[in-house]
Amino acid sequence: MSKLSMTTPNVDVSCFQVPSQSGLITQAPSTHPARILMLYGSLRERSYSKLLTLEAARLLEAMGAEVKVFDPLDLPQPDSAPDSHPKVKELRELAAWSEGMVWCSPERHGAMTGILKSQIDWIPLSVGAVRPTQGKTLAVMEVSGGSQSFNALNQMRILGRWMRMITIPNQSSVAKAFLEFDEAGRMKPSAYYDRVVDVMEELLKFTLLTRDVSDYLVDRYSERKESAEELSKRVNQRSL
Repeated sequence: MSKLSMTTPNVDVSCFQVPSQSGLITQAPSTHPARILMLYGSLRERSYSKLLTLEAARLLEAMGAEVKVFDPLDLPQPDSAPDSHPKVKELRELAAWSEGMVWCSPERHGAMTGILKSQIDWIPLSVGAVRPTQGKTLAVMEVSGGSQSFNALNQMRILGRWMRMITIPNQSSVAKAFLEFDEAGRMKPSAYYDRVVDVMEELLKFTLLTRDVSDYLVDRYSERKESAEELSKRVNQRSL
């Protein structure tokens, strides 16, 4: 009996792995610009979550990222249309394309908006053998009409964890957003703006750090064990 079997008898030795530094080293690091998908949570004509998202997109592009902003207009409510709906297909293709995301929502009634949640709900946890969000980085931002709040941010962090994303520590909450943008829709200089720069810089660093090893980072013992069990069942059925 091995030492592992004696000390941890409930562990399936064939699926058990010891994390190692070598798994975090890639021989051929990616050189293409980081691919970032940005989602915002309002359809208003002058949407401050959209304006903040576009400001953040400009910063990411200035830092060398490739950025795509999804327009949620005409995206149907989840389960009200087939997966083949053009807006659903567009969103899912962008999710698969991305290496990191930014979610930005207004805080409405102490929560993120249904517009933002619907977009996330349309992104499945898995499509065949592909997990569209697993191991990808995430930054969260919110705007509010009153004093600074973090309710929407906290909710989005829970969603990010559920979607198995690497949510960065920093975040942006812009209070009284109607005061923070000029007539042209550009964000004014402020401590809020500086924080957005911080968040985008951190997101890009985490994306570059993890994108080539994301599969290793999110590889799980329980899923390796389940896969092994499924394989065993298939093999045994064929031998009957």
